[in-house]
Amino acid sequence: MTIGKKNTWFPAKKNGWGWGKPHAWQGWVVLAVYFLSIALVSVMHDPKVVLMRWGAWVAVLTSLLILVYIVKGDSPSWKWKRIKKKRLFK
Repeated sequence: MTIGKKNTWFPAKKNGWGWGKPHAWQGWVVLAVYFLSIALVSVMHDPKVVLMRWGAWVAVLTSLLILVYIVKGDSPSWKWKRIKKKRLFK
């Protein structure tokens, strides 16, 4: 174990702003729990019947997910790299 290095679950995107795919198993578990929670809320509170209650639950769960991303991820600073395209002719 290295001292002083932050253990990040969610790396920053290589292009743009935000986070990319998780690169630790803990990040994948967090995403799986999030999607299962959304599915469970959708079964318990049918969005066709009680849309506001369903939306409130989804907002709370998404806020918790973003909080985990902030705590356990890299800082989502803006990055812009040129995309190298293959040229057919020189």
